[in-house]
Order: sequence, then C-alpha cells, then structure tokens
Amino acid sequence: MFTVLIERKAREFLKRLSPKTRRIIVEKIQGLAEDPFLGGNKEKLECPHPPAVYRLHISRSFTVAYTIEHEENTVRIAKIMTIERAHKEYSRR
Repeated sequence: MFTVLIERKAREFLKRLSPKTRRIIVEKIQGLAEDPFLGGNKEKLECPHPPAVYRLHISRSFTVAYTIEHEENTVRIAKIMTIERAHKEYSRR
C-alpha cells in the first residue's frame, strides 16, 4: 500500500473543477495507493532524468502526472491537467 500525496498545484487545479469531476479524479487517484505501476490507463513517460514520471488518464478528459518514491512507499501527484495540455507538455507519442 502506498501513501498518495497531492502537490499544491494539483490541489489548486482540483479545487477549480465541478464537484462531480473532482470526485471522479480523486477516486482514480486513490486507486494509485493500491497499484501505481503500469497497466490499464497508467504509463511511464519518457523523461531524460530521474525520477521517472508516470501518467494516469482519467475519462479521456484529464491526465495525472505522478512519481513513485519506492523507499517511502509514496506516490506524489505532481500535476493534474486536461488531456490537451498533457499532450502539449509531454508531446503525444
């Protein structure tokens, strides 16, 4: 079991969403506590330097970018963004 921490910018993004959308995203993020590794809608992004960044697609509308800190059993949510923003930021492959 992992502890999920949400960075300030990601929390601010969540606050701006409708309650229903926020609930859906939070439920999916909580699922990372059980299994943050690859599979399903989770994928490791190509990054030139550590730590490895993973992404989780949520409902074809949002992407969560996160890192896994193995030593602390922690998943750190760095960003939550729209799919369009994620494609621009991480250059769709």
